[in-house]
Amino acid sequence: MRSKKLVVLGVAGLMALAVPTVAYASPDKSVTVTVMGTSDLHGNTLNWDYFNNAEFNDSKANDVGLAKVSTLVNKIRRERGADHTLLFDSGDTIQGTPLTYYYAKVKPVDKTGEIHPMARAMNAIGYDAVTLGNHEFNYGLPLLATWVKQMKAPVLGANAVHAKSGLPAYQPFTIKTMKIKGEKPVRVGVLGLTNPGVAIWDKGNVEGKLRFTDLVASAKKWVPIIRGLGADVVVVTAHAGDNGMSSYGSELPIENASALVAEQVPGIDAVLFGHAHNEVAQKFVTNKVTGQQVLLTEPSRWGQRLSVIDFKLTKKHGKWAVTGKSSATLNTNTVAEDPKIVALMKKQHDTTVTYVNTVVAQSKEQLLAAESPYKDTPILDYIHKVQTETVKKALEGTADAALPVLSIAAPFSRSATFPAGPISVRDMAGLYIYDNTLMAVKLTGTQLKDYLEYSARYFNQLAPDAPIDLSALTNAGGTPDYNYDQFSGVTYDVDVAKPVGQRIAGLSYQGAPVAADQQFVVAINNYRQSGGGGFPHVTTAPVVYNAQVEIRQALIDYATATGVIDPAAFTEPNWKLTRDGKPLF
Repeated sequence: MRSKKLVVLGVAGLMALAVPTVAYASPDKSVTVTVMGTSDLHGNTLNWDYFNNAEFNDSKANDVGLAKVSTLVNKIRRERGADHTLLFDSGDTIQGTPLTYYYAKVKPVDKTGEIHPMARAMNAIGYDAVTLGNHEFNYGLPLLATWVKQMKAPVLGANAVHAKSGLPAYQPFTIKTMKIKGEKPVRVGVLGLTNPGVAIWDKGNVEGKLRFTDLVASAKKWVPIIRGLGADVVVVTAHAGDNGMSSYGSELPIENASALVAEQVPGIDAVLFGHAHNEVAQKFVTNKVTGQQVLLTEPSRWGQRLSVIDFKLTKKHGKWAVTGKSSATLNTNTVAEDPKIVALMKKQHDTTVTYVNTVVAQSKEQLLAAESPYKDTPILDYIHKVQTETVKKALEGTADAALPVLSIAAPFSRSATFPAGPISVRDMAGLYIYDNTLMAVKLTGTQLKDYLEYSARYFNQLAPDAPIDLSALTNAGGTPDYNYDQFSGVTYDVDVAKPVGQRIAGLSYQGAPVAADQQFVVAINNYRQSGGGGFPHVTTAPVVYNAQVEIRQALIDYATATGVIDPAAFTEPNWKLTRDGKPLF
């Protein structure tokens, strides 16, 4: 166990110096410091798939979870010496599995006082700093504050500022000081940057309370301060991808700005980044100001990889300087779970397993989502049914009660299944894997057509005589399944032989063509309504329903109330793919 002493500085009242252990310089007065990193853990503590009620498995034989990460971390600490190593995380920690959902919504830790499972595991492993991801804000600021308080490591977010004052709402950075026998200590500064998209994706939780500033501008402000406090190495932990693009247009600072930070901000040695869920073992970016090479690495997601950065520091003119750096990603499927973490998480894990296996209804037939990205399937119609009924009931007695109610849903998981027979909470969670809430907005016929055309970008254009290759039909331009929205309540065709923007045909309501000025109420999730995916019109459309009802919970409640899931009661094929007007299937 590494002893650590926290010294609080006076800069903005928020900076911290932590002093761990002792490192040793070689005779040529060089020393190697190792920084390990995770990102996008998304609530995975054990190598377990709560949706399938089994050990995690995928087509690439990946494993997941902090118990696996812990084994690798312990191995690196033994090899390098614990006094030579640090462990950071780049965000999206407390959301993503039924485990973290249970302790955020069913038995929220900010109400019960129980230790959050991610705090429990990360504290035991010994993280040195953790950065806020956008999903940290999903459950509201009170629960986030509880988790931050429970964490032994500082939780960083320099560009999350108070809406009114502009002052940091979270600790911007920390500096770790490593004592070196017979030499000056090495100080490693880490600056945490979160994603500006929080302002859109969790608008309901942060509006009027927090603002999220530009990553590059924030780094330009804080890196000189960190250097001025004596940091010999500066690492940025950023919850932002590296492609310089945004999913939400230009109304907010750039979403995926990690490489831009490396290019434009002098004084950074490395960037440990996340958000994109990619594996980047090692990438170098040239800083445009200094000409220095900045190292970037991203450790995939869910604890599948651990990034390991080695910095060589050499004593020059009485100061340590980085004279070499390299990184690699280690696969957690090469090691066993740390039994210490497995034992530590057992109670909360078992509680979650019991919860997700609670039976809520009986299904008359097996329903599969495998074909949902390209066919109208009953299992997605079930989502439409629940969303439509919930909104219709809420609008009773209002001025909008007479308007047609439509519904939007996307194929979140191709592996989702309702088996014939008992349906459990985990079956529902496997179908609706995100913690979205239900809203409803008003759209005109013209806006509805625009929305559908935008959604239909998901398909690659298919030549008239080309064979149908399902693997090449969908996800055009990298569009994920969760950004292909399907409507219920209207009928339409998607002609994949036509170019983008000219694909929707036969858009009708109750047998009549939809008029340009015809008004509809559309049931939609909060992620989409707030701008997630960049769909047109919905962010400015009048909101007619927003009761903060979680869609997953609405599905569970509806199933519990009816007791039976009968596709005959809700299946309504209303859209299909065509090629030059002829059905594709």
